[in-house]
Amino acid sequence: MLVKLTGAALQGIDAIPVTIEVLAEPGFQLVMVGLPDAVVKESAERVCSAIQQSGFEYPRKKIVVNMAPADVRKEGSAYDLPIALGILAASSQLSPASFADYLIMGELSLDGSLLPVKGVLPMAIMARAAGIKGIIVPTQNATEAAVVNNLEVYGMKNLGQVAAFLAGKESHEPTVVNTRAEFATALENFDFDFLDVKGQESVKRAFEVACAGGHNILLVGPPGSGKSMMAKRLPSILPPLSLAEALETTKIHSVAGKLKGGSKLMTTRPFRAPHHTISPVALVGGGANPVPGEISLAHNGVLFLDEFPEFSRAVLEVMRQPLEDRHICISRARYTIDYPAGFMLVASMNPCPCGYYNHPTKECTCTQLQVQRYLSRISGPLLDRIDIQVEIMPVPFTELQSLHQGEPSKTIRERVTAARAIQAERFATEPNIHCNAQMPPRLLSRWARPVPEAMQILESAMTRFDMSARAYDRILKVARTIADLDASPSILPLHMHEAVSYRALDRSTWGLK
Repeated sequence: MLVKLTGAALQGIDAIPVTIEVLAEPGFQLVMVGLPDAVVKESAERVCSAIQQSGFEYPRKKIVVNMAPADVRKEGSAYDLPIALGILAASSQLSPASFADYLIMGELSLDGSLLPVKGVLPMAIMARAAGIKGIIVPTQNATEAAVVNNLEVYGMKNLGQVAAFLAGKESHEPTVVNTRAEFATALENFDFDFLDVKGQESVKRAFEVACAGGHNILLVGPPGSGKSMMAKRLPSILPPLSLAEALETTKIHSVAGKLKGGSKLMTTRPFRAPHHTISPVALVGGGANPVPGEISLAHNGVLFLDEFPEFSRAVLEVMRQPLEDRHICISRARYTIDYPAGFMLVASMNPCPCGYYNHPTKECTCTQLQVQRYLSRISGPLLDRIDIQVEIMPVPFTELQSLHQGEPSKTIRERVTAARAIQAERFATEPNIHCNAQMPPRLLSRWARPVPEAMQILESAMTRFDMSARAYDRILKVARTIADLDASPSILPLHMHEAVSYRALDRSTWGLK
């Protein structure tokens, strides 16, 4: 008897339908075709044990399992459940009448229990688009799939429960998640708040400007000055995720297997902080079984690179193209995958090997050549893509012991959101531009034209500090963002003064003792 079930395969952050055909005929072996990987082939033992432990009989026949389309590689353990159900139906122990109504995926343990799988959210999105009535997944994945509206989602605990449900012997209520209500209530929950940060008002302001315009930012300062502490609080002042952004972000984390059991829609912007020993593949994605890298996991959020110069040159250089294009195309012999990578880069570094160059109280023991070599670990083209470069100094003791609290993240976020709203209206007719940091030169001349007095300030700074030409566009973009925070239609002299102050490393005198 031949039966067919519907499953799914992941390609990038999307899913495609897979038809799982099971045929029982005379013989004594299990044959799998359709480009299954080693994990799928190993399902034979899990499926056999799960069927027997669930009170069914494993058929003494030749079982042929075909997964179509045959030219798409099938990976992972999520095909255990549909293969087991197909074998039961092909051996006449279960009616296949209701199979066409559901997309079925799940990993089986030896006792027939269902274990969670990754990529359930894009599978659910694909099922709804294909007009499938519902989806059957392990209980731990049910709330993740239920984020998709107009789709019946059934979370099951074991193989026997799924078989009874499909046979009509048991009834189950579909899992329902009020996506919009839960999304709205969770937007303001943060573990870190700028309220706890004492002093560092100039750095807080730089973070506010960076978030308002989507600018990449580099912090340069001695150890213990608060670089990492403040970077962790950045998601709390970024604009709230839209529902579309939240869905896209959750898809990426679902495909990467980063969602915890019972997870729903992600409501806060991701914050990724990989160690400096990370490899290029781990950063951009790929591998034998392709998964999103850190730059994709940080999509719609923050990628924080602490100890920036300690990252290998190869790792840093692979970020140059994604920083401009906001996506990464990974091409290998076996596959080509495109992952989104629209992240805000936040990097921090010591000013020199000993860490105390320009320190107000401690003496730097590095030579001028050592300072220059340390900075040169970051290439010019990469530094070119960082709009804001800020020096940060340790907080004085008098401010540390002060009981005065800083400005809360909620207040800062309101100003950031208002500035982003101005930019959303400005770029409404530009489909791939959402904030000032993404402005190409053709739009700079239209939207970032300073008043004559402000242009004189920029000209003077370029000449005095011998700034490179690459700083010109960056300063104009940052100045436009500062003007947006003030709701000013023009870039005024005070806006230009502040924007110029955010180009510390472009000065020809940097690193000269």
